Parts: sequence; structure tokens; C-alpha cells
Amino acid sequence: MTKVKNKAADRQHAKRESQLDFPFPKAVSRIGPVIQARAAEVAARLKVAYPIPDDGTREQFLNFTNPYECVTAVALSAQTTDENVNKVLPTLFERWPDCATLITADQKELEKVVHSLGFYRQKARNLLGMARVVVDDYDGEIPGNMVDLLRLPGVARKTANIVLTESFGITQGIAIDTHVYRISTRLGLTRAKNPAAAEGDLCKAFDYTDWYHINHNMVAFGREICDARKPLCGKCILADICPSAGTAKD
Repeated sequence: MTKVKNKAADRQHAKRESQLDFPFPKAVSRIGPVIQARAAEVAARLKVAYPIPDDGTREQFLNFTNPYECVTAVALSAQTTDENVNKVLPTLFERWPDCATLITADQKELEKVVHSLGFYRQKARNLLGMARVVVDDYDGEIPGNMVDLLRLPGVARKTANIVLTESFGITQGIAIDTHVYRISTRLGLTRAKNPAAAEGDLCKAFDYTDWYHINHNMVAFGREICDARKPLCGKCILADICPSAGTAKD
């Protein structure tokens, strides 16, 4: 019976990939109509709570103005706060404003600039590797598709999803950061063991029209209400549909 269900799920996934015309991760949890209905309600309520301004712009949590700055900022944000990254970015972008200048950077000097962000050696190494690949293989321009972005050192699907949506207006997945993973787990939308594995669950749970907004809105909601250690369940607009309301723990 399990094999039959798995084959049916695979067929459904393949059909949806064909309809959307791009590949995306498969669900690792059982995502049925109940969870999909809950996800639709979550998306609808968060859209009301965090509406897009009339000018069409949204608050940026990281400070960037172009694809190079975007991929750099997001790559640096791993295991640290956006606020910390934003403090470093002005110096970094002033000294190395694009991939062509970044490949000339001395790794020790780059490490000094990003030292406060943690894992600074690996982050500096990845940035230099990213810049080299972009210069050598993409004429110095950040590629605007998932396959090529995933070739860049230090770029996994979370970073690639954010770069595609924010810099190129392309949505081919859902960026799963710690906020999105924490909230989705509390809401019972995924049982994945880690953020990367949860993307397929959320892609199946949410309608494609909600993919673009859900990361941004969950991050805002996580900062304001659904804190990792002390969620404000009494003020939560999702409390009545959240299985973890009043019991959520880090």
C-alpha cells in the first residue's frame, strides 16, 4: 500500500512540475487536503497582516540593490542575523562592488570584513569561489536561473530562491530559513527534519500563487509574533488554526 501511495504522490508531483514548467523538491511529509486548506488560510491571513504597499515594494530585511549584492548578502546571512549582515555590507560593497573586483580580494582581508558574522573563513572562501565562477563562466553577471545559481559555491536552494524572486522576479520554490521552518513546523505544515527538506512540503501545501509571498510574510511574522523562544500566542492571528498554540517551544 505504501508503494502504491508513493507512486501516486510521484505522479502528482510530476504532473505539477509539468504544469509549472520547472522542477522543484518533492514533499517528504504527507501533505493532504487538510494541510493544504490550513496553508491557504495561513497565506490569506498573513497577506492581510503584511500587505504589499501601493508602490509594489516590500520591506527588505537585507540591504542590496542588485543580483551580486543579493547573493552576497543572503550567503552571508547563514547562522547570523540580518542586522549583523547589514552592518558589514557597506564596507564590503564599497571595497568590492562586483564579482570582477571581488576576485582580486585577498582572502585574509575579506575574512576581516566578514569576521563578525561567524564561520567567516568558509563564508569568505565561498564568496571568492562564487565570484570566480561568475567571472569565468557567466561574464561577471549573476545567472538568473536555478540550475546555474546552484553551481555557485555557497549557494543552496534557499539563497537561489531569494535571488531569483528578489532580483529576477522568478518564483520556482520557497526559501526556507529558520523563521519559515519554525513557523511551518509549529503550524503542522511539515514534519521535515531540517529546513532544506521542508521546501517540498511547503511547495505542495501552498498554492503556487502564494509561493512568492510566504517567505517574506513568515519572516515578518516570526520576528513580530512567532518568536523562537517566546511566541506571543495570545496575540497570534493564526492561534485558532495552529496545533502548537500555547505549547510552542524552541
